Amino acid sequence: MTATSPTGPARMRTSDTEREQAATILRAAMSEGRLTLEEGEERLGAVYAAKFRDELAPLTADLPNGGRDALARTPQARAATRRELRGATFFVAFVAVVLTGVWFVSGAHFFWPAIPLTFMVLGLMRRWGYATHPEWHAHRHSFGK
Repeated sequence: MTATSPTGPARMRTSDTEREQAATILRAAMSEGRLTLEEGEERLGAVYAAKFRDELAPLTADLPNGGRDALARTPQARAATRRELRGATFFVAFVAVVLTGVWFVSGAHFFWPAIPLTFMVLGLMRRWGYATHPEWHAHRHSFGK
């Protein structure tokens, strides 16, 4: 089987996961008032009828950032983000305890774990900032467009 057909590149079939993501974007846009109930239902019908990926993009193209901002504000996305942040915070705390223990046992005068922990805490703070203010991430990636 070839990747191209005589008329051009082959179309990629969409998955249930991609259809559900597009439907979630549309539902979030409906709840924000960006789409009327009738328009949203019409687009949802088209999402679930879509067989190819290129049929999904036009359904969310007129929404801000393709609807990704609305998707990030859904309760499921926020819960997932909170879980990830909790996990990252516990990891940094665990590493801090281990490094402090190694420093204590080593008897070194200089508290050398401060160096790697500084970078880890700064990365964690950046992650928390992007999670609580998603517009920072969107703004940062809008340069050069």
